[in-house]
Amino acid sequence: MSGTEKPKVAIIGTGGTLASIAASPLEMLEYDPDRGLDIDGLLSRFPEAYEIADIVPVRFRTLSGYKIYFDEWKELAARCDALVSDDPGLAGIVITHGTSSLEETAYFLNLVLKVDVPVVLVGAQRPASALSSDGGLNLVNAVRVATSVEARGMGVLVLLNDEINAARDVAKLSTMRVQAFQSPDFGLLGHADGDHVSFYRRPVRRSAPDTEFDIRGLTALPRVDIQYAYAGSDGAAVRAFVAAGARGIVSAGFAPGFPGPADAEALAEAMRQGVVVVQSTRAGSGRAYPERWSREGLFLSADNLTPQKARLLLALALTITRNPGEIARIFATY
Repeated sequence: MSGTEKPKVAIIGTGGTLASIAASPLEMLEYDPDRGLDIDGLLSRFPEAYEIADIVPVRFRTLSGYKIYFDEWKELAARCDALVSDDPGLAGIVITHGTSSLEETAYFLNLVLKVDVPVVLVGAQRPASALSSDGGLNLVNAVRVATSVEARGMGVLVLLNDEINAARDVAKLSTMRVQAFQSPDFGLLGHADGDHVSFYRRPVRRSAPDTEFDIRGLTALPRVDIQYAYAGSDGAAVRAFVAAGARGIVSAGFAPGFPGPADAEALAEAMRQGVVVVQSTRAGSGRAYPERWSREGLFLSADNLTPQKARLLLALALTITRNPGEIARIFATY
């Protein structure tokens, strides 16, 4: 690459708040992400991205983040594969996304992508039309991170509010604040400051592209549900999940990692019927502590994964094994 040639970055636009237009600059909440800007419209609104890289806009579908699931994830993974295969000179990929489920898409792609260029998910807490929208700078910084040589080998990354987080660790912890995305247990990986992209640590858990999961031949994920612990829960949700055909259940238990007594009985019965149960916590951070369950041959540990991410890892694990020991290995690896 010559001194004047810009790195090439593909941007896949899926919509979300980042691409949304409200009725006025002061409207921060009422807007329709399903009717937002496509990637070409978004780049027209924030053309500064072209100053950072040679941008390749990739059209997807414009939709709310909470409407994205396996079909979209599978297509996004295939698009990433095709982009890198078709253009070996591609420096990185940015995916714009609604923030409601951004952490789930990021972690899923972190488990299944087979490309070796940086992949960065980016969103916004305020619509593109808002006064002091965070979307434009988030988009530009995501492009900057995607072009960073240091970003290679870190798995999928998430960029909002100048902060770079690992897909495995990050969670949305606020409904409206621009600093909503944080990694409670371990902190961020680095910053995208005005003068430089700086990294300060690297994830050590296994991540894309070096993973054992292959979704190309799948038409759906095995059903895995989340049972949420609360005072007085009577196991009805667990029994309903089993009746609905759940192959796995994640118990979002009380901290440090246990269900209520009635739920524990229902979960144990589910296991006797062949359902795999993984114990997480509703706390939002910290490792589940299921030693008692393990000693009794009951529930597996989600480690410190949030329930929603434990659900995704369990679903992928169930596509290759139902052996509890192997699933325990997978949770200790990823």
